[in-house]
Amino acid sequence: MWILVFFDLPTETKKDRKNYAIFRKLMLADGFQMFQFSMYIRHCSSRENMEVHLQRVKKILPPKGHIGIMAITDKQFGQIEVFYGREQVNAPSTIQQLELF
Repeated sequence: MWILVFFDLPTETKKDRKNYAIFRKLMLADGFQMFQFSMYIRHCSSRENMEVHLQRVKKILPPKGHIGIMAITDKQFGQIEVFYGREQVNAPSTIQQLELF
């Protein structure tokens, strides 16, 4: 499972910029990685794990701004095509889950 967080946050005032920085910092601390400037992604090993991270994102939402959260399967994410300009590049890889016996 993958969590995608899209956002447009205001940066007009000093307080707005601070809220943006805190939100971004907390997302990174929770294992999200920047896919684009206003889109962060995180792989989750299970639906239960995904729910934990969805709740964490919802708890840190800033007071202003437009935020969207989407959950997709590994198969859906595997169909993404990524380009830098006209050059196609590899999509972020799925993290391998370790099995302990």
